[in-house]
Amino acid sequence: MRTQEDVPAANASLLAALADWCDRYTPLVALSGEDGLLLDITGCSHLFEGEQALLEDCVSRLTSQGFTVRACVADTVGAAWAGARSCQGVIAPGQQREMLAELPLSLLRLESRVVAGLTKVGLKCVGDILDRPRAPLASRFGPQLVRRLDQALGMEGEPISPRLHTPALVAERRFFEPVSRLEDVEAVILGLGVHLKKQLEDRGEGGRAFEVVLFRVDGVVSRLIVGTSGPVREPDFMLRLFKEKLKAAGDDLDVGFGFDLIRLGVLEAQSCTAGQLDLSGSTSDDADLTLLVDRLGARLGLARVSRFLPQDSHVPEQRAALVPAATVREEAVFWPDETLLWDTSAPERPLRLLPQAELVEAIAMVPEGPPLRFRWRRALYEVARSEGPERIAPPWWEGTAPTRDYFRVEDTHGRRFWLFREGLFERETPVPRWFLQGFFS
Repeated sequence: MRTQEDVPAANASLLAALADWCDRYTPLVALSGEDGLLLDITGCSHLFEGEQALLEDCVSRLTSQGFTVRACVADTVGAAWAGARSCQGVIAPGQQREMLAELPLSLLRLESRVVAGLTKVGLKCVGDILDRPRAPLASRFGPQLVRRLDQALGMEGEPISPRLHTPALVAERRFFEPVSRLEDVEAVILGLGVHLKKQLEDRGEGGRAFEVVLFRVDGVVSRLIVGTSGPVREPDFMLRLFKEKLKAAGDDLDVGFGFDLIRLGVLEAQSCTAGQLDLSGSTSDDADLTLLVDRLGARLGLARVSRFLPQDSHVPEQRAALVPAATVREEAVFWPDETLLWDTSAPERPLRLLPQAELVEAIAMVPEGPPLRFRWRRALYEVARSEGPERIAPPWWEGTAPTRDYFRVEDTHGRRFWLFREGLFERETPVPRWFLQGFFS
């Protein structure tokens, strides 16, 4: 005999890996304690030529991997749980009552104290309590007994909690001979995308998140998930994103002896309408930019791809906000007219802004005039030319925020700066302060 120390974390990791592997039978897989799995195969058994064939396939595959397996198919979770621990196989629909009658009460998933109390009064099998009134049983042994009995018989519902998010739509392909070349995997993804496109069109939706699940013949499961900045239906678009994901995975994606099942699922769907065509026959949306954002998101993660969103503010540091590039435009967001953004008559703005305006020491001829010289980061700058002021007042709802007077200045070496004086002399502050906000070319 060989013994080995029990490592709960390793056991949990192995059970999670087995749950991943069982996704080949149904996407609804839940953990059951420390040594069991629950599979909801409703609507899936016909893909395996019936429940018996599905059960035999699952048991034989796991046995070939070195596991000792006990499994059962039944109408209810409670009956399947009890049947698996008593080697019952497939329980015909509506026959769980007869099967349970001969089993010990411990197989109803009762607490040990409840089983001990029942045994003391001579109730040992499920059949001993099947026809007894429920109220006296609940009063004497607690509500758990009645609830577990009704759940096993199908008189009370018992939904399972899948460990993973269930895709809205799924397309998959199984192989008699495993595929191992990435080119073949990509071709399969493209074909599955064609199937999903038709389903998405019928629903008037597009996918916002997609998942490819690769089932290796030795039981290892790999998952690739990509998100998009807008609803997507086109198979070519999906494939491009997954190509980026496959590149990013690199050596972490071990094909082993190949994949015998590849599945493409839509994790998140959204209503999708056709884009308006212009006179040239193209849509008004910038498809190239969308593709770039999604491809970068597939490789780096959408949360790491950002863009600047214009804001309704004249304060320079509040003029734009950095947001995830996949952010959908909302009606409440202010989008300035492009003619305003490119208005040549508007005041010139620097190419570079400091993250935060920095305090400087400045000397002016008059309190409200331009600076003659200023000191920034211990260096003194002599002003040769200046333009301004350009007054920017704070939004009225910010209360007592000071007014800013901006100046474009050039020093004796040709370097150009954007400075502002904070606070109106004698009206808002007795001593206005000067700040450096940015630099011109």
